[in-house]
Amino acid sequence: MKKIVIFGVGLIGGSVALALKKAGSATCIVGVGRTQASLNEALNLGVIDTICIPDEKQINLHTALEDADLVLIAAPVAQTKAILLSIQPHLNAHTVITDAGSTKGDVLKVAREVLGAQFSQFVGGHPIAGAEKSGVTAAKSDLFLGKNVVLTPALETNIHAVHRASELWRACGANVSEMTDKTHDSIFAAVSHLPHLLAFALVDDIASRPNAEQLFGFAASGFRDFTRIAGSSPEMWRDISLANKPALLDEISAFEHELAQLKQLLKDEDANGLEALFERASQARNDWANSKK
Repeated sequence: MKKIVIFGVGLIGGSVALALKKAGSATCIVGVGRTQASLNEALNLGVIDTICIPDEKQINLHTALEDADLVLIAAPVAQTKAILLSIQPHLNAHTVITDAGSTKGDVLKVAREVLGAQFSQFVGGHPIAGAEKSGVTAAKSDLFLGKNVVLTPALETNIHAVHRASELWRACGANVSEMTDKTHDSIFAAVSHLPHLLAFALVDDIASRPNAEQLFGFAASGFRDFTRIAGSSPEMWRDISLANKPALLDEISAFEHELAQLKQLLKDEDANGLEALFERASQARNDWANSKK
């Protein structure tokens, strides 16, 4: 790929750029963003080759997208519609558009609505990698090495677009798989979105107590490990939570049922029941961890 345009040169977008540069898979990487300062930082760090801040006439955007092989939207999911609306008039027939959002049903719906006939050039994507830190200074060339990336092509998606999106992520060292957007959103509501909400909720609860300083003072590795992801971008997780609301509400209800069960076992001083629950969870956690080695 000779030219790639990345909207949102933060942790994910920046890491993609660094990985492609390391692999020698892109001649020119254009970074598009909302602020001059953040893009200049990415440019000075050597993450991107040139910058673009769209003006009212979108002259800069037209130049940025000219002859682009691929556009990657690595901005918060709530910005997807505005970005697609801005690029649609400037797209070439061969330009593939993909994204890195954590929800897919809402993204595909918006892409189909905005792009029309050009929707066949769009491939939904989600890299299963990240960190609690955000911004281009957190970007790493090996962030996706050995990690999973899910693509969610629609029935209308051009096979060339799927191959090109897959090529992008494989160049970053990732393992690529495909599934429907509905399956994706259901899975990640359970194993990613709910854990983040629980971490945010626990830290918010502790921080709001009168003796918060004392509680944090005695918090150790267990609290640190459980709540690490509560240091993630609030804007990003606000958007993810609202975008995947139906699946996430189902998962919250399921977890409330599990908590109610745990609460009852505790009330009843049911030692055998508590141990059995802990044993099931411990075995499942260890089996999962071993499978990742």
